[in-house]
Amino acid sequence: MIYFDNAATGGFKPRAVTDAADTVIRYLSANPGRSGHRLSIAGAETVEKCRQNLANMFGSKDDRVIFTKNCTEALNLAIFGSLKTGGHVITTTFEHNSVLRPLHALKNKGLIELDIVCPEEDKPLACSIKDRIKPNTYLIVTTAVSNVTGLELPLAEIGAVAKDADALFLVDGAQGGGHIPLNISKLNIHMLALAGHKGLYGIMGSGALILNDDVDLEPLLYGGTGSESFNLNQPSVYPERLEAGTLNLPAIAALDEGVKFIFGNMKNFGTHLLTATESLIDGIKSIPSAVCYSAPNRAGICAFKLKNLASSEVADILNLEYDVAVRGGLHCAPLTHKFLNTDDEGLVRASLAVQNSAREINYFISALEKIARR
Repeated sequence: MIYFDNAATGGFKPRAVTDAADTVIRYLSANPGRSGHRLSIAGAETVEKCRQNLANMFGSKDDRVIFTKNCTEALNLAIFGSLKTGGHVITTTFEHNSVLRPLHALKNKGLIELDIVCPEEDKPLACSIKDRIKPNTYLIVTTAVSNVTGLELPLAEIGAVAKDADALFLVDGAQGGGHIPLNISKLNIHMLALAGHKGLYGIMGSGALILNDDVDLEPLLYGGTGSESFNLNQPSVYPERLEAGTLNLPAIAALDEGVKFIFGNMKNFGTHLLTATESLIDGIKSIPSAVCYSAPNRAGICAFKLKNLASSEVADILNLEYDVAVRGGLHCAPLTHKFLNTDDEGLVRASLAVQNSAREINYFISALEKIARR
């Protein structure tokens, strides 16, 4: 199968990634850091290695890297953990439901005020966000890269707005992590949520929340940490404060190898994906009944529709008749589709990895041309 669904989960894993997970499952099944024997200690060292590599990659300190099972959990940890009752939160129309649903839950309970900023013609998004700042604004939440179109948001400019407003800046890095530089210090990001299984080349079950030194969150989970066992309150020190329960050691070991793989290659990979999506977009635009909603981007995302077919039908035909994996529908980002006027049937999303070839792209365009003639 030709796999063009890398924005959902990366389909290509380096051998070192799968070997790391397999080694832990086979030979290192002890709970990391919970016992004093050598297997437990080796597991704890594996966790700390990954923590250090993530800290280096994203510009934080080791103890401010919090492991989660996915980006959704990291976002929930940041949103609920930073809650200021009666406060004001700003987000955008480009957000995934992993951001929108927690915020709407807080709004529906009367705990926060919520503003959702829609892009305005001839006005930078950061300026639109700045215009919504109130005296009680405590949190600004944006994605790094739209999971629908691949659009990169102006994080540096939004970070500057947050700094001037003395508000926390939370970034959903599910699609940006591994594709674009996300140094939290340089971009004035207070909290960065990551998915391990997409651009970071890890496996499913891995995620992280990267914090700067200014953030102190309330725990989302309470329980065992392997430290301060006589203390009936959750430890105050990081990362234990936010990491209750057993960590997913196979996924963390795999993520460590993925981070090492991408760290030195990100710039070249980004350039490659920019060129690849440009080729893909040009091919789609050559089809008379196709409408493309993406510009070339470093995340490898291309969203489009065929005027005569629903997006889900196009995705099904590609799967069943051409052995190509894409995703159709709304992509868990309803406000993005409302903004694009595609909320009736959604869009087809083809998302590339650097391992996808020009031959695969050409085959895909040929298949679309045949489907469009139906």
